[in-house]
Amino acid sequence: MNIPTVRYDISLLTDNDLYLFNEGAHFRLYNKFGSHIINTDSLTGTYFSVWAPNAKKVSVIGDFNNWDKSACPLQARNNSGIWEGFIPGLDKGLKYKYFIVSNYRSYRVEKTDPFAIRNEISPKTASIIWDVDYVWGDKVWMQKRRERNNLNAPISIYELHFGSWQRKPEEGNRWLTYREMAPRLADYVNQMGFSHVEFLPIMEHPFYGSWGYQGTGYFAPTSRYGTPQEFMFLIDYLHQHGIGVILDWVPSHFPNDEHGLGYFDGTHLYEHQDPKQGIHPDWNSFIFNYSRNEVRSFLLSSALFWLDKYHADGLRVDAVASMLYLDYGRKEGEWIPNKHGGHENLDAISLLQRFNEEVYRNHPDVQTYAEESTAWPMVSRPAYIGGLGFGLKWDMGWMHDTLDYMAKDPIYRKYHHKNLTFRLIYAFSENFVLPLSHDEVVHGKSSLLGKMPGDTWQKFANLRLILGYMYAQPGKKLLFMGSEFGQWREWNHDESLDWHLLNYPEHSNLKNWVADLNRLYRGEPALYENDFTQAGFEWIDCNDVEQSIISFIRKGNARDSIILAVYNFTSVPRVNYRVGVPHNGFWKEILNSDAKEYGGSGYGNMGGVETAPISLYGRPYSLTLTLPPLGVVFLKSPG
Repeated sequence: MNIPTVRYDISLLTDNDLYLFNEGAHFRLYNKFGSHIINTDSLTGTYFSVWAPNAKKVSVIGDFNNWDKSACPLQARNNSGIWEGFIPGLDKGLKYKYFIVSNYRSYRVEKTDPFAIRNEISPKTASIIWDVDYVWGDKVWMQKRRERNNLNAPISIYELHFGSWQRKPEEGNRWLTYREMAPRLADYVNQMGFSHVEFLPIMEHPFYGSWGYQGTGYFAPTSRYGTPQEFMFLIDYLHQHGIGVILDWVPSHFPNDEHGLGYFDGTHLYEHQDPKQGIHPDWNSFIFNYSRNEVRSFLLSSALFWLDKYHADGLRVDAVASMLYLDYGRKEGEWIPNKHGGHENLDAISLLQRFNEEVYRNHPDVQTYAEESTAWPMVSRPAYIGGLGFGLKWDMGWMHDTLDYMAKDPIYRKYHHKNLTFRLIYAFSENFVLPLSHDEVVHGKSSLLGKMPGDTWQKFANLRLILGYMYAQPGKKLLFMGSEFGQWREWNHDESLDWHLLNYPEHSNLKNWVADLNRLYRGEPALYENDFTQAGFEWIDCNDVEQSIISFIRKGNARDSIILAVYNFTSVPRVNYRVGVPHNGFWKEILNSDAKEYGGSGYGNMGGVETAPISLYGRPYSLTLTLPPLGVVFLKSPG
């Protein structure tokens, strides 16, 4: 084997790059760090650079030098802490790692490239020389996506885990590739009427069972399903079929696998040194040192990378609460207060604010989503007024209150009525997404269908009811895969969803209900235009506790854009139930969860109801309705 000689006269890093990197203000590090193929008339090979300020030696090992730790040493760039070098002849597809000899405690280790854009499939840990060249075909989507991602748009998100959505049982139950997924997912999402998909973390992760939330590849989509270009093809295909793509992004913690970021150069380079700040007690993983400028550059470059290079339409930031609180998951004495004596993580707050500022500055037509489970104020308000700057926030309180309510036997629901009504006290304090997410259908929590009380008919009716409740409430929508057709089993990341259930009427009918909910939602501006202002919502009656009935209207910008939603959370049909309404005329029943085509019993209002000149609840007119058991009816204003 002819081992190439490293050259040190070639660099992609300028003095300005170094300055911005050290200032925490370099947000395109992926153009400079990692491995970069250079192919010109006079020069062919790969340039490498890595940050390891406490290393004594750094070398590149790989297929090309028989993994010889001394064959291809990199050179320190003055006192910058960066090691770099150009190795002639190296091209796309070759495997490599960094071998690092630390200045401390004779620490020697082989590391995956933190900026690798492709890695081997776990349990192998080498990086792969690659590029992100791709000819995109989604120009039409990119030009118009601002209106699809707008806060006043109908955003209905289908959340899925790539490896367990569908599999190929005829081929050893293997998962789909990115290319195989593209047409299947696009057809299904369009059939179901969702506007966006959200992938659980697709970034490279060594432990498949972490679902991607213990990631090592902050610039690499997992190779389990294909190459970077094949993942680009998937996003491109979805865009060409009118579907937005949201990616989960995890800046809150990272795993302690030896080949990863932890203890990178023999010191706590990316993570805090003190375990009271650097170890996450809930997940036994490292916490980034958000105060370190170079780490901030690393994380913000990662975020922008997925928007710049992969055309993502949004980033959902995982476990924001764990970043915001120094005492998150810790007992007294296990955490260090901030400089003011409080438990707020000031460095993480400033990082999140900068993250959102840079995302919206560079990509004003995307959205950021915070999974934040506490009452932290102004998560979705601009940083310049003291907010965190996210576009939207998951409403975890609504999710838990609603699921707790729906799990009750209907005869006891009247004692928990506030679980339905409390949300509207705070519903417009943030830009909320209403999630029925993956976290609620694992770890012994049961599937959504399994949570519902009663016999089989009642379980399906209750599930139709809660979904109908979500779609009419103010806020954007998110539903985890399998819930749309009534998966009985909890989600299992090692298996496909139980698609065979669609051979049974109850499940196919539920799927039709969700599809029609999406069509109603996306077709009626009253249900989405004013999701985040009080002007879009008005209670009709929230106090019928004894009968467990609530009614409200949603209002769009046009005067005639009004939808009435009436819910019966008991199994007793209600006839001659009077509801006050603002407009005179014929109110058309446009959707009914108890319709027989959805598996219901057929109670309804014969297509609609004419108002009577009887005032009720402060409205000049009223309707006399038939309310189905465990059902919701939607009626449209005559204008």
